[in-house]
Amino acid sequence: MTTAKEIIETEIPQKLTAKPELAKEVNAIIHFDVSGEGGGKWTLDLTKDAGWVSAGHEGASKMTILVSNDDFVKIKNKTLNPQMAAMQGKLKFKPMDMGLAMKLAKILG
Repeated sequence: MTTAKEIIETEIPQKLTAKPELAKEVNAIIHFDVSGEGGGKWTLDLTKDAGWVSAGHEGASKMTILVSNDDFVKIKNKTLNPQMAAMQGKLKFKPMDMGLAMKLAKILG
């Protein structure tokens, strides 16, 4: 079964390696705070040209994403709509920056 760790540490870097312009478009540091089994804390630093993902929270983030491992995997697998998840409080952005969230969706989608 896929976990948030696999998505963040493997799938996201693969996508960014294939499409580095996505990192340049976001150009921000994002923290992931994933709860539950398979969760953890990660930093996605899209201000860099490579080595985007690190464990833990490093640097000052422009946004922190709070979500459970199960819901994150469902969003990634398109079985949970991210807008619905946000409205139901399953997916939280602190602070809420809609523009940044939409750009980030291109990387996660």
